[in-house]
Amino acid sequence: MKATPFATPMCSFYLCFFFFFFFLCFSTSFAANVPNGGDVAALLTLKNSIDPQGSLPWRRETASGLCGGWNGVKQCNPGGRVTKLVLEFLNLTGTMSRDLLAPLDQLRVLSFKSNSLSGAIPDLSHLVNLKSLYLSENQFSGQIPANLDLLHRLKVIALSGNLLSGPIPVSLVSLPRLYELMLEDNRLTGQIPAFNQPSLRYLNVSGNDLSGEIPATRALSQFNASSFHDNANLCGAQIGVPCTQKLIFPPSSISPGSSLDHVNAFPPFLPPTGSNHSRRRAIAIVAGSVAGALFLSICLALALLWFCNRNRRRPVVETRSVGYESGAGRNKPDEEGGAAVGGSGGGRGDKGGFSWEAEGLGKLVFCGAVGEMYSLEELLRASAETLGRGTVGSTYKAVMESGFIVTVKRLKDASRPPPEEFGRRMEELGRLRHPNLVPLRAYFQAKEERLLVYDYFPNGSLFSLIHGSRPSGSGKPLHWTSCLKIAEDVASGLAFLHQTSPVTVHANLKPANVLLGPDFESCLADYALIPTLLLHDDAFPSSSSAAAASSSSLFYRAPEARSSQSFTPLSDVYSFGVLLLELLTGKAPFQDLLEEPGGDVTRWVRSVRAEERNDSGEEAGGGSSSGNEAATAAAAATAEEKLTALLNIAAACVAVEAERRPAMREVLRMIREARAEAMVASSNSSDHSPGRWSGTVQSLPREYGSEGFTERD
Repeated sequence: MKATPFATPMCSFYLCFFFFFFFLCFSTSFAANVPNGGDVAALLTLKNSIDPQGSLPWRRETASGLCGGWNGVKQCNPGGRVTKLVLEFLNLTGTMSRDLLAPLDQLRVLSFKSNSLSGAIPDLSHLVNLKSLYLSENQFSGQIPANLDLLHRLKVIALSGNLLSGPIPVSLVSLPRLYELMLEDNRLTGQIPAFNQPSLRYLNVSGNDLSGEIPATRALSQFNASSFHDNANLCGAQIGVPCTQKLIFPPSSISPGSSLDHVNAFPPFLPPTGSNHSRRRAIAIVAGSVAGALFLSICLALALLWFCNRNRRRPVVETRSVGYESGAGRNKPDEEGGAAVGGSGGGRGDKGGFSWEAEGLGKLVFCGAVGEMYSLEELLRASAETLGRGTVGSTYKAVMESGFIVTVKRLKDASRPPPEEFGRRMEELGRLRHPNLVPLRAYFQAKEERLLVYDYFPNGSLFSLIHGSRPSGSGKPLHWTSCLKIAEDVASGLAFLHQTSPVTVHANLKPANVLLGPDFESCLADYALIPTLLLHDDAFPSSSSAAAASSSSLFYRAPEARSSQSFTPLSDVYSFGVLLLELLTGKAPFQDLLEEPGGDVTRWVRSVRAEERNDSGEEAGGGSSSGNEAATAAAAATAEEKLTALLNIAAACVAVEAERRPAMREVLRMIREARAEAMVASSNSSDHSPGRWSGTVQSLPREYGSEGFTERD
């Protein structure tokens, strides 16, 4: 058959396209393994400036192992550019020149936390992709760079514990994604800018010399006095100090050079002369008649509105379940759904949602010094998705018409405890603020309804991080560096709860109630709900405690708390130990640790991790060279040392006798010591394996896409 005139050109086109596509894939794959020369040079220059003691074993001869091999270089993009640089607890000293970091323009996470760096903060305006900046606990001086507003993706600014002076740059108000601003313990002066970003969730400016009135914006009104204390000249509703003088017009509305002259631009009011007396009397009569008619109209309108509301029932807001945990088979009756978990399940949800009787409708009370961030009506009109149903109630994701997202927990029992006690306890919980707690923002109670409102956390729970979508509840053990980071976060939150007055006990600690923040920090949810809501009369009888919670949830509970509901800080320590074992093994506690009192928990954990290494082929490297074998042996020795430290902590926490368990502050101290030693050991060894932390968080569901989130060890 004779070929058509276009057959040969089309074949050539497809052939050329195939080769071009193959070349593009090959070159991209090759480039991913070749570090960028500019980044190598920039990092070596950085080392020469701040590492006189040689804490960083960076050498040009090892540049080929930059991504994953150089200590502190935690992540690179496919083009070999460094995107995550974490240099913490390395005793770095010296100063950085203004443009020292400019070549590293692909950085997304930059951390020099807990070193001894001094001088001015270098110019960061070239780091246009930066999302998280951690410079805390150093000796930086000078002013905060005013051009940080050029970094539109910036979400976290942590500059606490330095010697910074001058004002807080007003330009920070224009950062659209700002989530955390930590400026405490510096020498900052001037007024607090009017931050009003809906994304702002953590702020601390305490321990400075700030003055003036704290702006009463919606964002700043959610923080209590602890965020502003040790600033002698501050005033405002947030700290309970009234401001004696207020400007007629805010400074921002006055143009330069105009002063307040325009305040006097209106002509003075002059009293009328006696010749206009009759006119004044007629005007007064007319005005009185109009005012009386207006008053009667308002009274009639209010009466009509009250009558309509009395006979009106709010429509039910339809909800659809999106699943609580990533595995559809993992939804359990006792899984609380945390305070603000996000998930993506495929199961069908029960129809239901927000429906209240208008008669006897209560008030939405915002906790702490927070002003009204939204009205009850806005909350009632929000669309809702069911996140989970548990022992104390159901959890919903509520999306308001304004786009503001919160998590609402609807309690099962609205009669216990009594209203006065419930309100008092919710006020106590609402005042608790800590970076590792999911904050209670507001609560609502009426005759037959009680609601708790929390921040929404779209990154899911620790359960999802460990187990992913596996319905069996068995996942891969996390790398020891990730275990240390998570353990420190959870222990820090628990230690804070245990030092409150009165003491706050979590009483329901498990991975499902540990949520992941925007930087994948671990935050405790549902703390103190069981002691507050369920231990009244027969709401949670001891004889049916096993029936009230699934077997897996029961295994997190300390022995003394299973029958008598004796929840204490030491029972939280037991739950923490079980959670730590789950981190180390990747296995949910479906078997009670008490069933085999003579069992060797330490040996069991080691065997599980060894089995996982064999299954993943980590030990089948082939031994291509003696150098690789030595590096592998050093990494294994370092991992074994850290595993031993974590195992010792977990074993102490799960002691059957409560008096043998350490206090949570002691547990936190041991974890921090182990993590500090790990930082030093990592800088002197070849154990630079990123583990499963980065890979796991990449697989989690995103609410707003990957650009809105950061990662940090």
